[in-house]
Amino acid sequence: MSKKLIITEKPSVAMEFAKALKITTSRKNGYLESSDWIITWCVGHLVTMSYPEKYDEKLKLWRLDTLPFIPEEWKYEIIPQVQNQFHIVQQLLQREDIEEIYNAGDSGREGEYIQRLVFMMAKPNPKAKMKRVWIDSQTEEEILRGIREAKDMSEYDSLSDSAYLRAKEDYLIGINFSRLLSIIFGRRLAQNIQEDRASISVGRVMTCVLGMVVSREREIRNFVKTKYYKIIGEFGEEQASFKADWKATEKSIVWESPKLYNETGFKKETDAKAFIQQLSDKKAVITELKKSKQKENAPLLFNLAEIQNECTKRFKIKPDETLEIIQNLYEKKLVTYPRTDARVLSTAVSKEINKNLNGIAKGCKDEEIQGYIKKMVQEKYSTNLAKTKYVNDSKITDHYAIIPTGQGYENFDGLPQLQKDIYLVIVKRFLAIFYPPAEYNKIQLTIEVEMDKEKRETFTTSGRVCINQGFLEILKPVDKENKKKKSTNSEQDVENTDKEKENSENKVSDLEVLKKLKKGQEVLIKNFEIKEAETSPPNRYNSGSIILAMENAGKLIEEEELREQIKGAGIGTSATRGEIIKKLEKINYIEINSKTQIITPSQKGEYIYDIVMQSMPDMLNPKLTASWEKGLDMVAKKEIKPDEFMTKLENYIHSKFNKLVVKM
Repeated sequence: MSKKLIITEKPSVAMEFAKALKITTSRKNGYLESSDWIITWCVGHLVTMSYPEKYDEKLKLWRLDTLPFIPEEWKYEIIPQVQNQFHIVQQLLQREDIEEIYNAGDSGREGEYIQRLVFMMAKPNPKAKMKRVWIDSQTEEEILRGIREAKDMSEYDSLSDSAYLRAKEDYLIGINFSRLLSIIFGRRLAQNIQEDRASISVGRVMTCVLGMVVSREREIRNFVKTKYYKIIGEFGEEQASFKADWKATEKSIVWESPKLYNETGFKKETDAKAFIQQLSDKKAVITELKKSKQKENAPLLFNLAEIQNECTKRFKIKPDETLEIIQNLYEKKLVTYPRTDARVLSTAVSKEINKNLNGIAKGCKDEEIQGYIKKMVQEKYSTNLAKTKYVNDSKITDHYAIIPTGQGYENFDGLPQLQKDIYLVIVKRFLAIFYPPAEYNKIQLTIEVEMDKEKRETFTTSGRVCINQGFLEILKPVDKENKKKKSTNSEQDVENTDKEKENSENKVSDLEVLKKLKKGQEVLIKNFEIKEAETSPPNRYNSGSIILAMENAGKLIEEEELREQIKGAGIGTSATRGEIIKKLEKINYIEINSKTQIITPSQKGEYIYDIVMQSMPDMLNPKLTASWEKGLDMVAKKEIKPDEFMTKLENYIHSKFNKLVVKM
């Protein structure tokens, strides 16, 4: 009797497949078997690429005359620690009674690579049909759908090509340039760090990230603080006044004056005082008064980078720890697939979203969450997401955003508190998209102080008050820090911010004063004051913010909408970024403060940076690294052929070697 074979990524996943297929037979040595099905598993990687010495024993020595090393035919080998499980999988794959083989590896590029290596080495029964299971969660319903709708594995060949090329690229760049730079600069590095011997480890992604950390640190180190002096005006009546910020415009008597530090302040306090004296006994008139209502929608859903950044801010944990926790929540059926770059849902999923909501309503015991659900029902908030920004098929590649499944609550009570907390963060972000937007009343005011018939000095202020919390009822505690950043004075130079930033928007009580004013109205000048300001250096990365910077090709973009606009040319992938940070810390290139998660380069890391900057500076450029990642994505999408990518890679390696060897 013929059977069907399923190969999962790990034993725990195999057990979930067995439950979904109602396989109750006892577990055998490395697999489960029923009358119809056999389920086995990998345990991470079973197969790996061979080191150069497996091609030729002479290549074990790091010598210039053996470089660059680019194999014509690639060699792979079974990892010794897991060879028993490989042989079990191999025997099952080769069984004559197997008619269908289901690749149920992790639904992503790396998961595809792990399984394809096994198939390549194990040589499955050629008569068996090869299928690919692609799922977004480990709920029983999704597992059965994945098996039922499994496609011919050949449809994922381009993804497999991309995975193989990614591994080859990392291997070739890592081995060749680590050896070359160690040969050329190893002695100098050893002397600098006062060690007998030292090797230099470089990589396609990690060297670029090191560059981001070191360049930011040196920017901070070399930053020279500059003081400047701002003018603040107080206007209104005795009991009802408000403050406004001065800004130099073309109408100003000091327009383009060398005394100005920038358009908002003076270089010297004496010049600021002299300017104020010229403002006394003048007439002030409101020349612009805009009243408006603003709406602000809930942020997009979490992808892996966003939740990693959020967890670093809230819980001070590293990105790889966040991924490990969310992976566990995924395996416990509580959330959808974690290694995703998307922050939106697919149209198909949005049509079934009530299942998730109903599951949360019935299963989640958290009182706060139940309160939000209850209000959704009472206020009849719409769950039709079809025409909202939260549904966009064009922004989804492998998987949609991370959301709660509405299932798995039988596993919730046994979770550690941190895992529970992170789960609730995901639930709140999910529920927020069904809540109405936050609404504000806003007033923007411009006052001109008449100096003479032609010259005017301009002061501006604004006030905003929330009149309807909407989604902020759920996310206010989470986003408070971001709200402060967004509400800082929009007129300030981003690179020359005040040491102690103040909110340019007046308090609620001041808003009441502004509401009574009218355009064309003359207002009393009560006082002018000078405020000392100071430029400040950029912030250091923390282990969460650098993940966002990697996702956006080296730029730390805190504004959500802008972040979404430029997305798509990142450094590394959602699945690998946390591991890159972990590796850089492990090899002592960077240091991460355990309490704050702030990242600084080590002394060794800075020496490595200088060596790479001297020898092959483009390795430090996020744009180059992002372009390689884009190329891999194009292979996966069949926009370029694998051979074309490989040719460009080999040409790059040869070109770099020729230039570096000439310099020796």
